[in-house]
Amino acid sequence: MTLQIDYETDREIGIEYEELAKKVVQKVLDMEGCPYDAQVNLVLTDNEEIQRVNTEFREIAAPTDVLSFPMIPFETPADYAIVEEDESYFDLDTDELLLGDIMISVDKVFAQAEEYGHSVTREFCFLVAHSMLHLLGYDHMTPEEAVVMENKQRTALDELGITR
Repeated sequence: MTLQIDYETDREIGIEYEELAKKVVQKVLDMEGCPYDAQVNLVLTDNEEIQRVNTEFREIAAPTDVLSFPMIPFETPADYAIVEEDESYFDLDTDELLLGDIMISVDKVFAQAEEYGHSVTREFCFLVAHSMLHLLGYDHMTPEEAVVMENKQRTALDELGITR
């Protein structure tokens, strides 16, 4: 698994974000039975930049905590059959599955950790897990979908010992 991280804010998060992100990404891939080595890009930014991107791509002129940009249009979450006949979903140099991009606002990590009464580590890892599930085709547009995502996020973090 390759995790490319771009740190694009002056605000220091103060945790081992690279190690934590790798653990969470790998845990979600393992839980979801990904049969391929995968590639994910993670951008850590601030509220101003994530608001700009949120406005551009979602037409919501407000900062958000995390944005996910999946590369694979999964019809069913984590059903890898869609990629088996199309090599464009793979990096031609590494043969890794190109899952997509995650953008996290470090400002929101701090604000939400305080709001929810848990650590910056827990909030950061939650956002990585949440976004990874989006990259694998999960969504939370209905109450039923939300329950599935919440359970998967909680399981991943619990199994890693990252609790509230």
